[in-house]
Amino acid sequence: MIQRFIEIGEGYGDLYELRELISTNPHRFKHGFIFASPTKEGIPTLSVAAAFEPASEGGFMPIYICREGIPENSKRLGIFEEAVKKLGHTPIKMDVKHSSHFAEKRFYFSHLIAILRLNHFIPPMQ
Repeated sequence: MIQRFIEIGEGYGDLYELRELISTNPHRFKHGFIFASPTKEGIPTLSVAAAFEPASEGGFMPIYICREGIPENSKRLGIFEEAVKKLGHTPIKMDVKHSSHFAEKRFYFSHLIAILRLNHFIPPMQ
């Protein structure tokens, strides 16, 4: 199974696209995540992500993410939380390193996938 983050933006207008993906795919929705990442200056930023079950063929498990553009206690965060709660789930909150700590974005996403696997939120690599 291939698990991959698909970045759809930084949590501005693209957050509404993520909400739409969640609401139109309730049969595939697995988990909603809120990643808290302090910047190098210590300012907390949030990322929101939604993991979906793999498609019936191909074994590809997408995890859509709006990366590090949402301030704490913002209306945009509430929109995401509401979409997840409508499906009977609770968003999973985690503190993670900011992506600026990694040389490349792909290393950051690999780091997040490892954390999600270790916590059994997504299946192990097969």
